[in-house]
Amino acid sequence: MTRPLENLTKRRPTGGRAKPHRGRRAYEKDGYAIEPLVGPASRRPIRRRGGGTTAGLIFADFANVSDSAGKATKSKILRVKKSPANRDYERRGVITKGAVLETEAGEAVVTSRPTADGVVNAVLTSKK
Repeated sequence: MTRPLENLTKRRPTGGRAKPHRGRRAYEKDGYAIEPLVGPASRRPIRRRGGGTTAGLIFADFANVSDSAGKATKSKILRVKKSPANRDYERRGVITKGAVLETEAGEAVVTSRPTADGVVNAVLTSKK
């Protein structure tokens, strides 16, 4: 699935569509978005520009939950309670930055970007 590039699809002053002066570069190509779900931990390697790789999270079952004192503990994710990114993500259980998770430690807000960081870090909002 490719998305149109803004710089390649311009219009002429008359309103007609201008032909792109070049094709798509390798660094401009796009792939499907990874939407991390609650489940047994699984990662996908993603190649970045320059040849480096990062691990995108596909499934996560644990989160690094830190409390108000700054002490972090590994806690099991029970479900996604709320997601400000997309209401559909709440229903499907997609973990994004800012999502409210129900964990064994209590309610926690995700502070990391699971697809970019490859890990779920969260801050406790209310204890169980």
